[in-house]
Amino acid sequence: MAAMKILTSTGLFLAFCALGLLAMAICTDYWYETDARRHRERCKNYANKRNDPGYIYISNHNLPLQMPPRIVETRGNGPDAAALIRGKRHFVAAASAMESHCSRQFNSTVSGLWRKCHREGFDLETEDLIYKGIIERCTPVKYHYSSSILPRNLPVNITKTIRQDEWHALHLRRMTAGFVGMAVSIILFGWIIGVLGCCQQHDLMQYVAGLLFLMGGTCCIISLCTCVAGINFELSRYPRSMYGLPEDISHGYGWSMFCAWGGLGLTLLAGFLCTLAPSLSTPARTTTHKPRQENGTV
Repeated sequence: MAAMKILTSTGLFLAFCALGLLAMAICTDYWYETDARRHRERCKNYANKRNDPGYIYISNHNLPLQMPPRIVETRGNGPDAAALIRGKRHFVAAASAMESHCSRQFNSTVSGLWRKCHREGFDLETEDLIYKGIIERCTPVKYHYSSSILPRNLPVNITKTIRQDEWHALHLRRMTAGFVGMAVSIILFGWIIGVLGCCQQHDLMQYVAGLLFLMGGTCCIISLCTCVAGINFELSRYPRSMYGLPEDISHGYGWSMFCAWGGLGLTLLAGFLCTLAPSLSTPARTTTHKPRQENGTV
């Protein structure tokens, strides 16, 4: 009996901690983080004109390109001519890639379930614009489809692909927010039933509470998996020049995501303990007294 109370109390305490971690993850905006300081610094360095030898400049954006090594020009299709052609192709491709990346504005941001915010103290130019009120620090995450977010002046097939991808990303965001809300509701309901069962020493209520914890953990697993899938889908959307991130931008999951994973682990552990506790209870034995025989009668 004492072991059952210890397991039940431990399971309810873990479920309460899981509720706190999940609530903290839902209310904060540090699910996914990006750091674009190195990329912005690199683009600034490319934008500044340099006079050192060995660099040529594009007239449009003034971006430097390292010149291929000089080799002896030969006529025909010799190996030196082939090496020269490959060198030119390599540097032109690198220049076009750098030009396309620097033409986009990348900011250091943090994003959660409800908002996407500029990171404070990372970009001085962005901080100045926020201080002047030109841009807002945080923008809400949209859970409804809007055609205004689609880019203009694109071919019809690309616009159709972007529209389909936007619907798919929208469904993933809705699933993430919906299932994490269901997980918190189910865990809270199971915690209330578990507390009532512990107060009234009702084994069945404690067992039901454990099952509800496991069900809430399942919803939490679905929510976190769809969140990860949504982030990976956003990074791999077509065209890559509009939705992809350059290699010099560091990105990853924030502490809000780890709070959600921690809440998931505590929820599953609480469900295991609460479903195991009733099996340790010893049923009360009822003794039946056999009536005595009086006067030869039973």
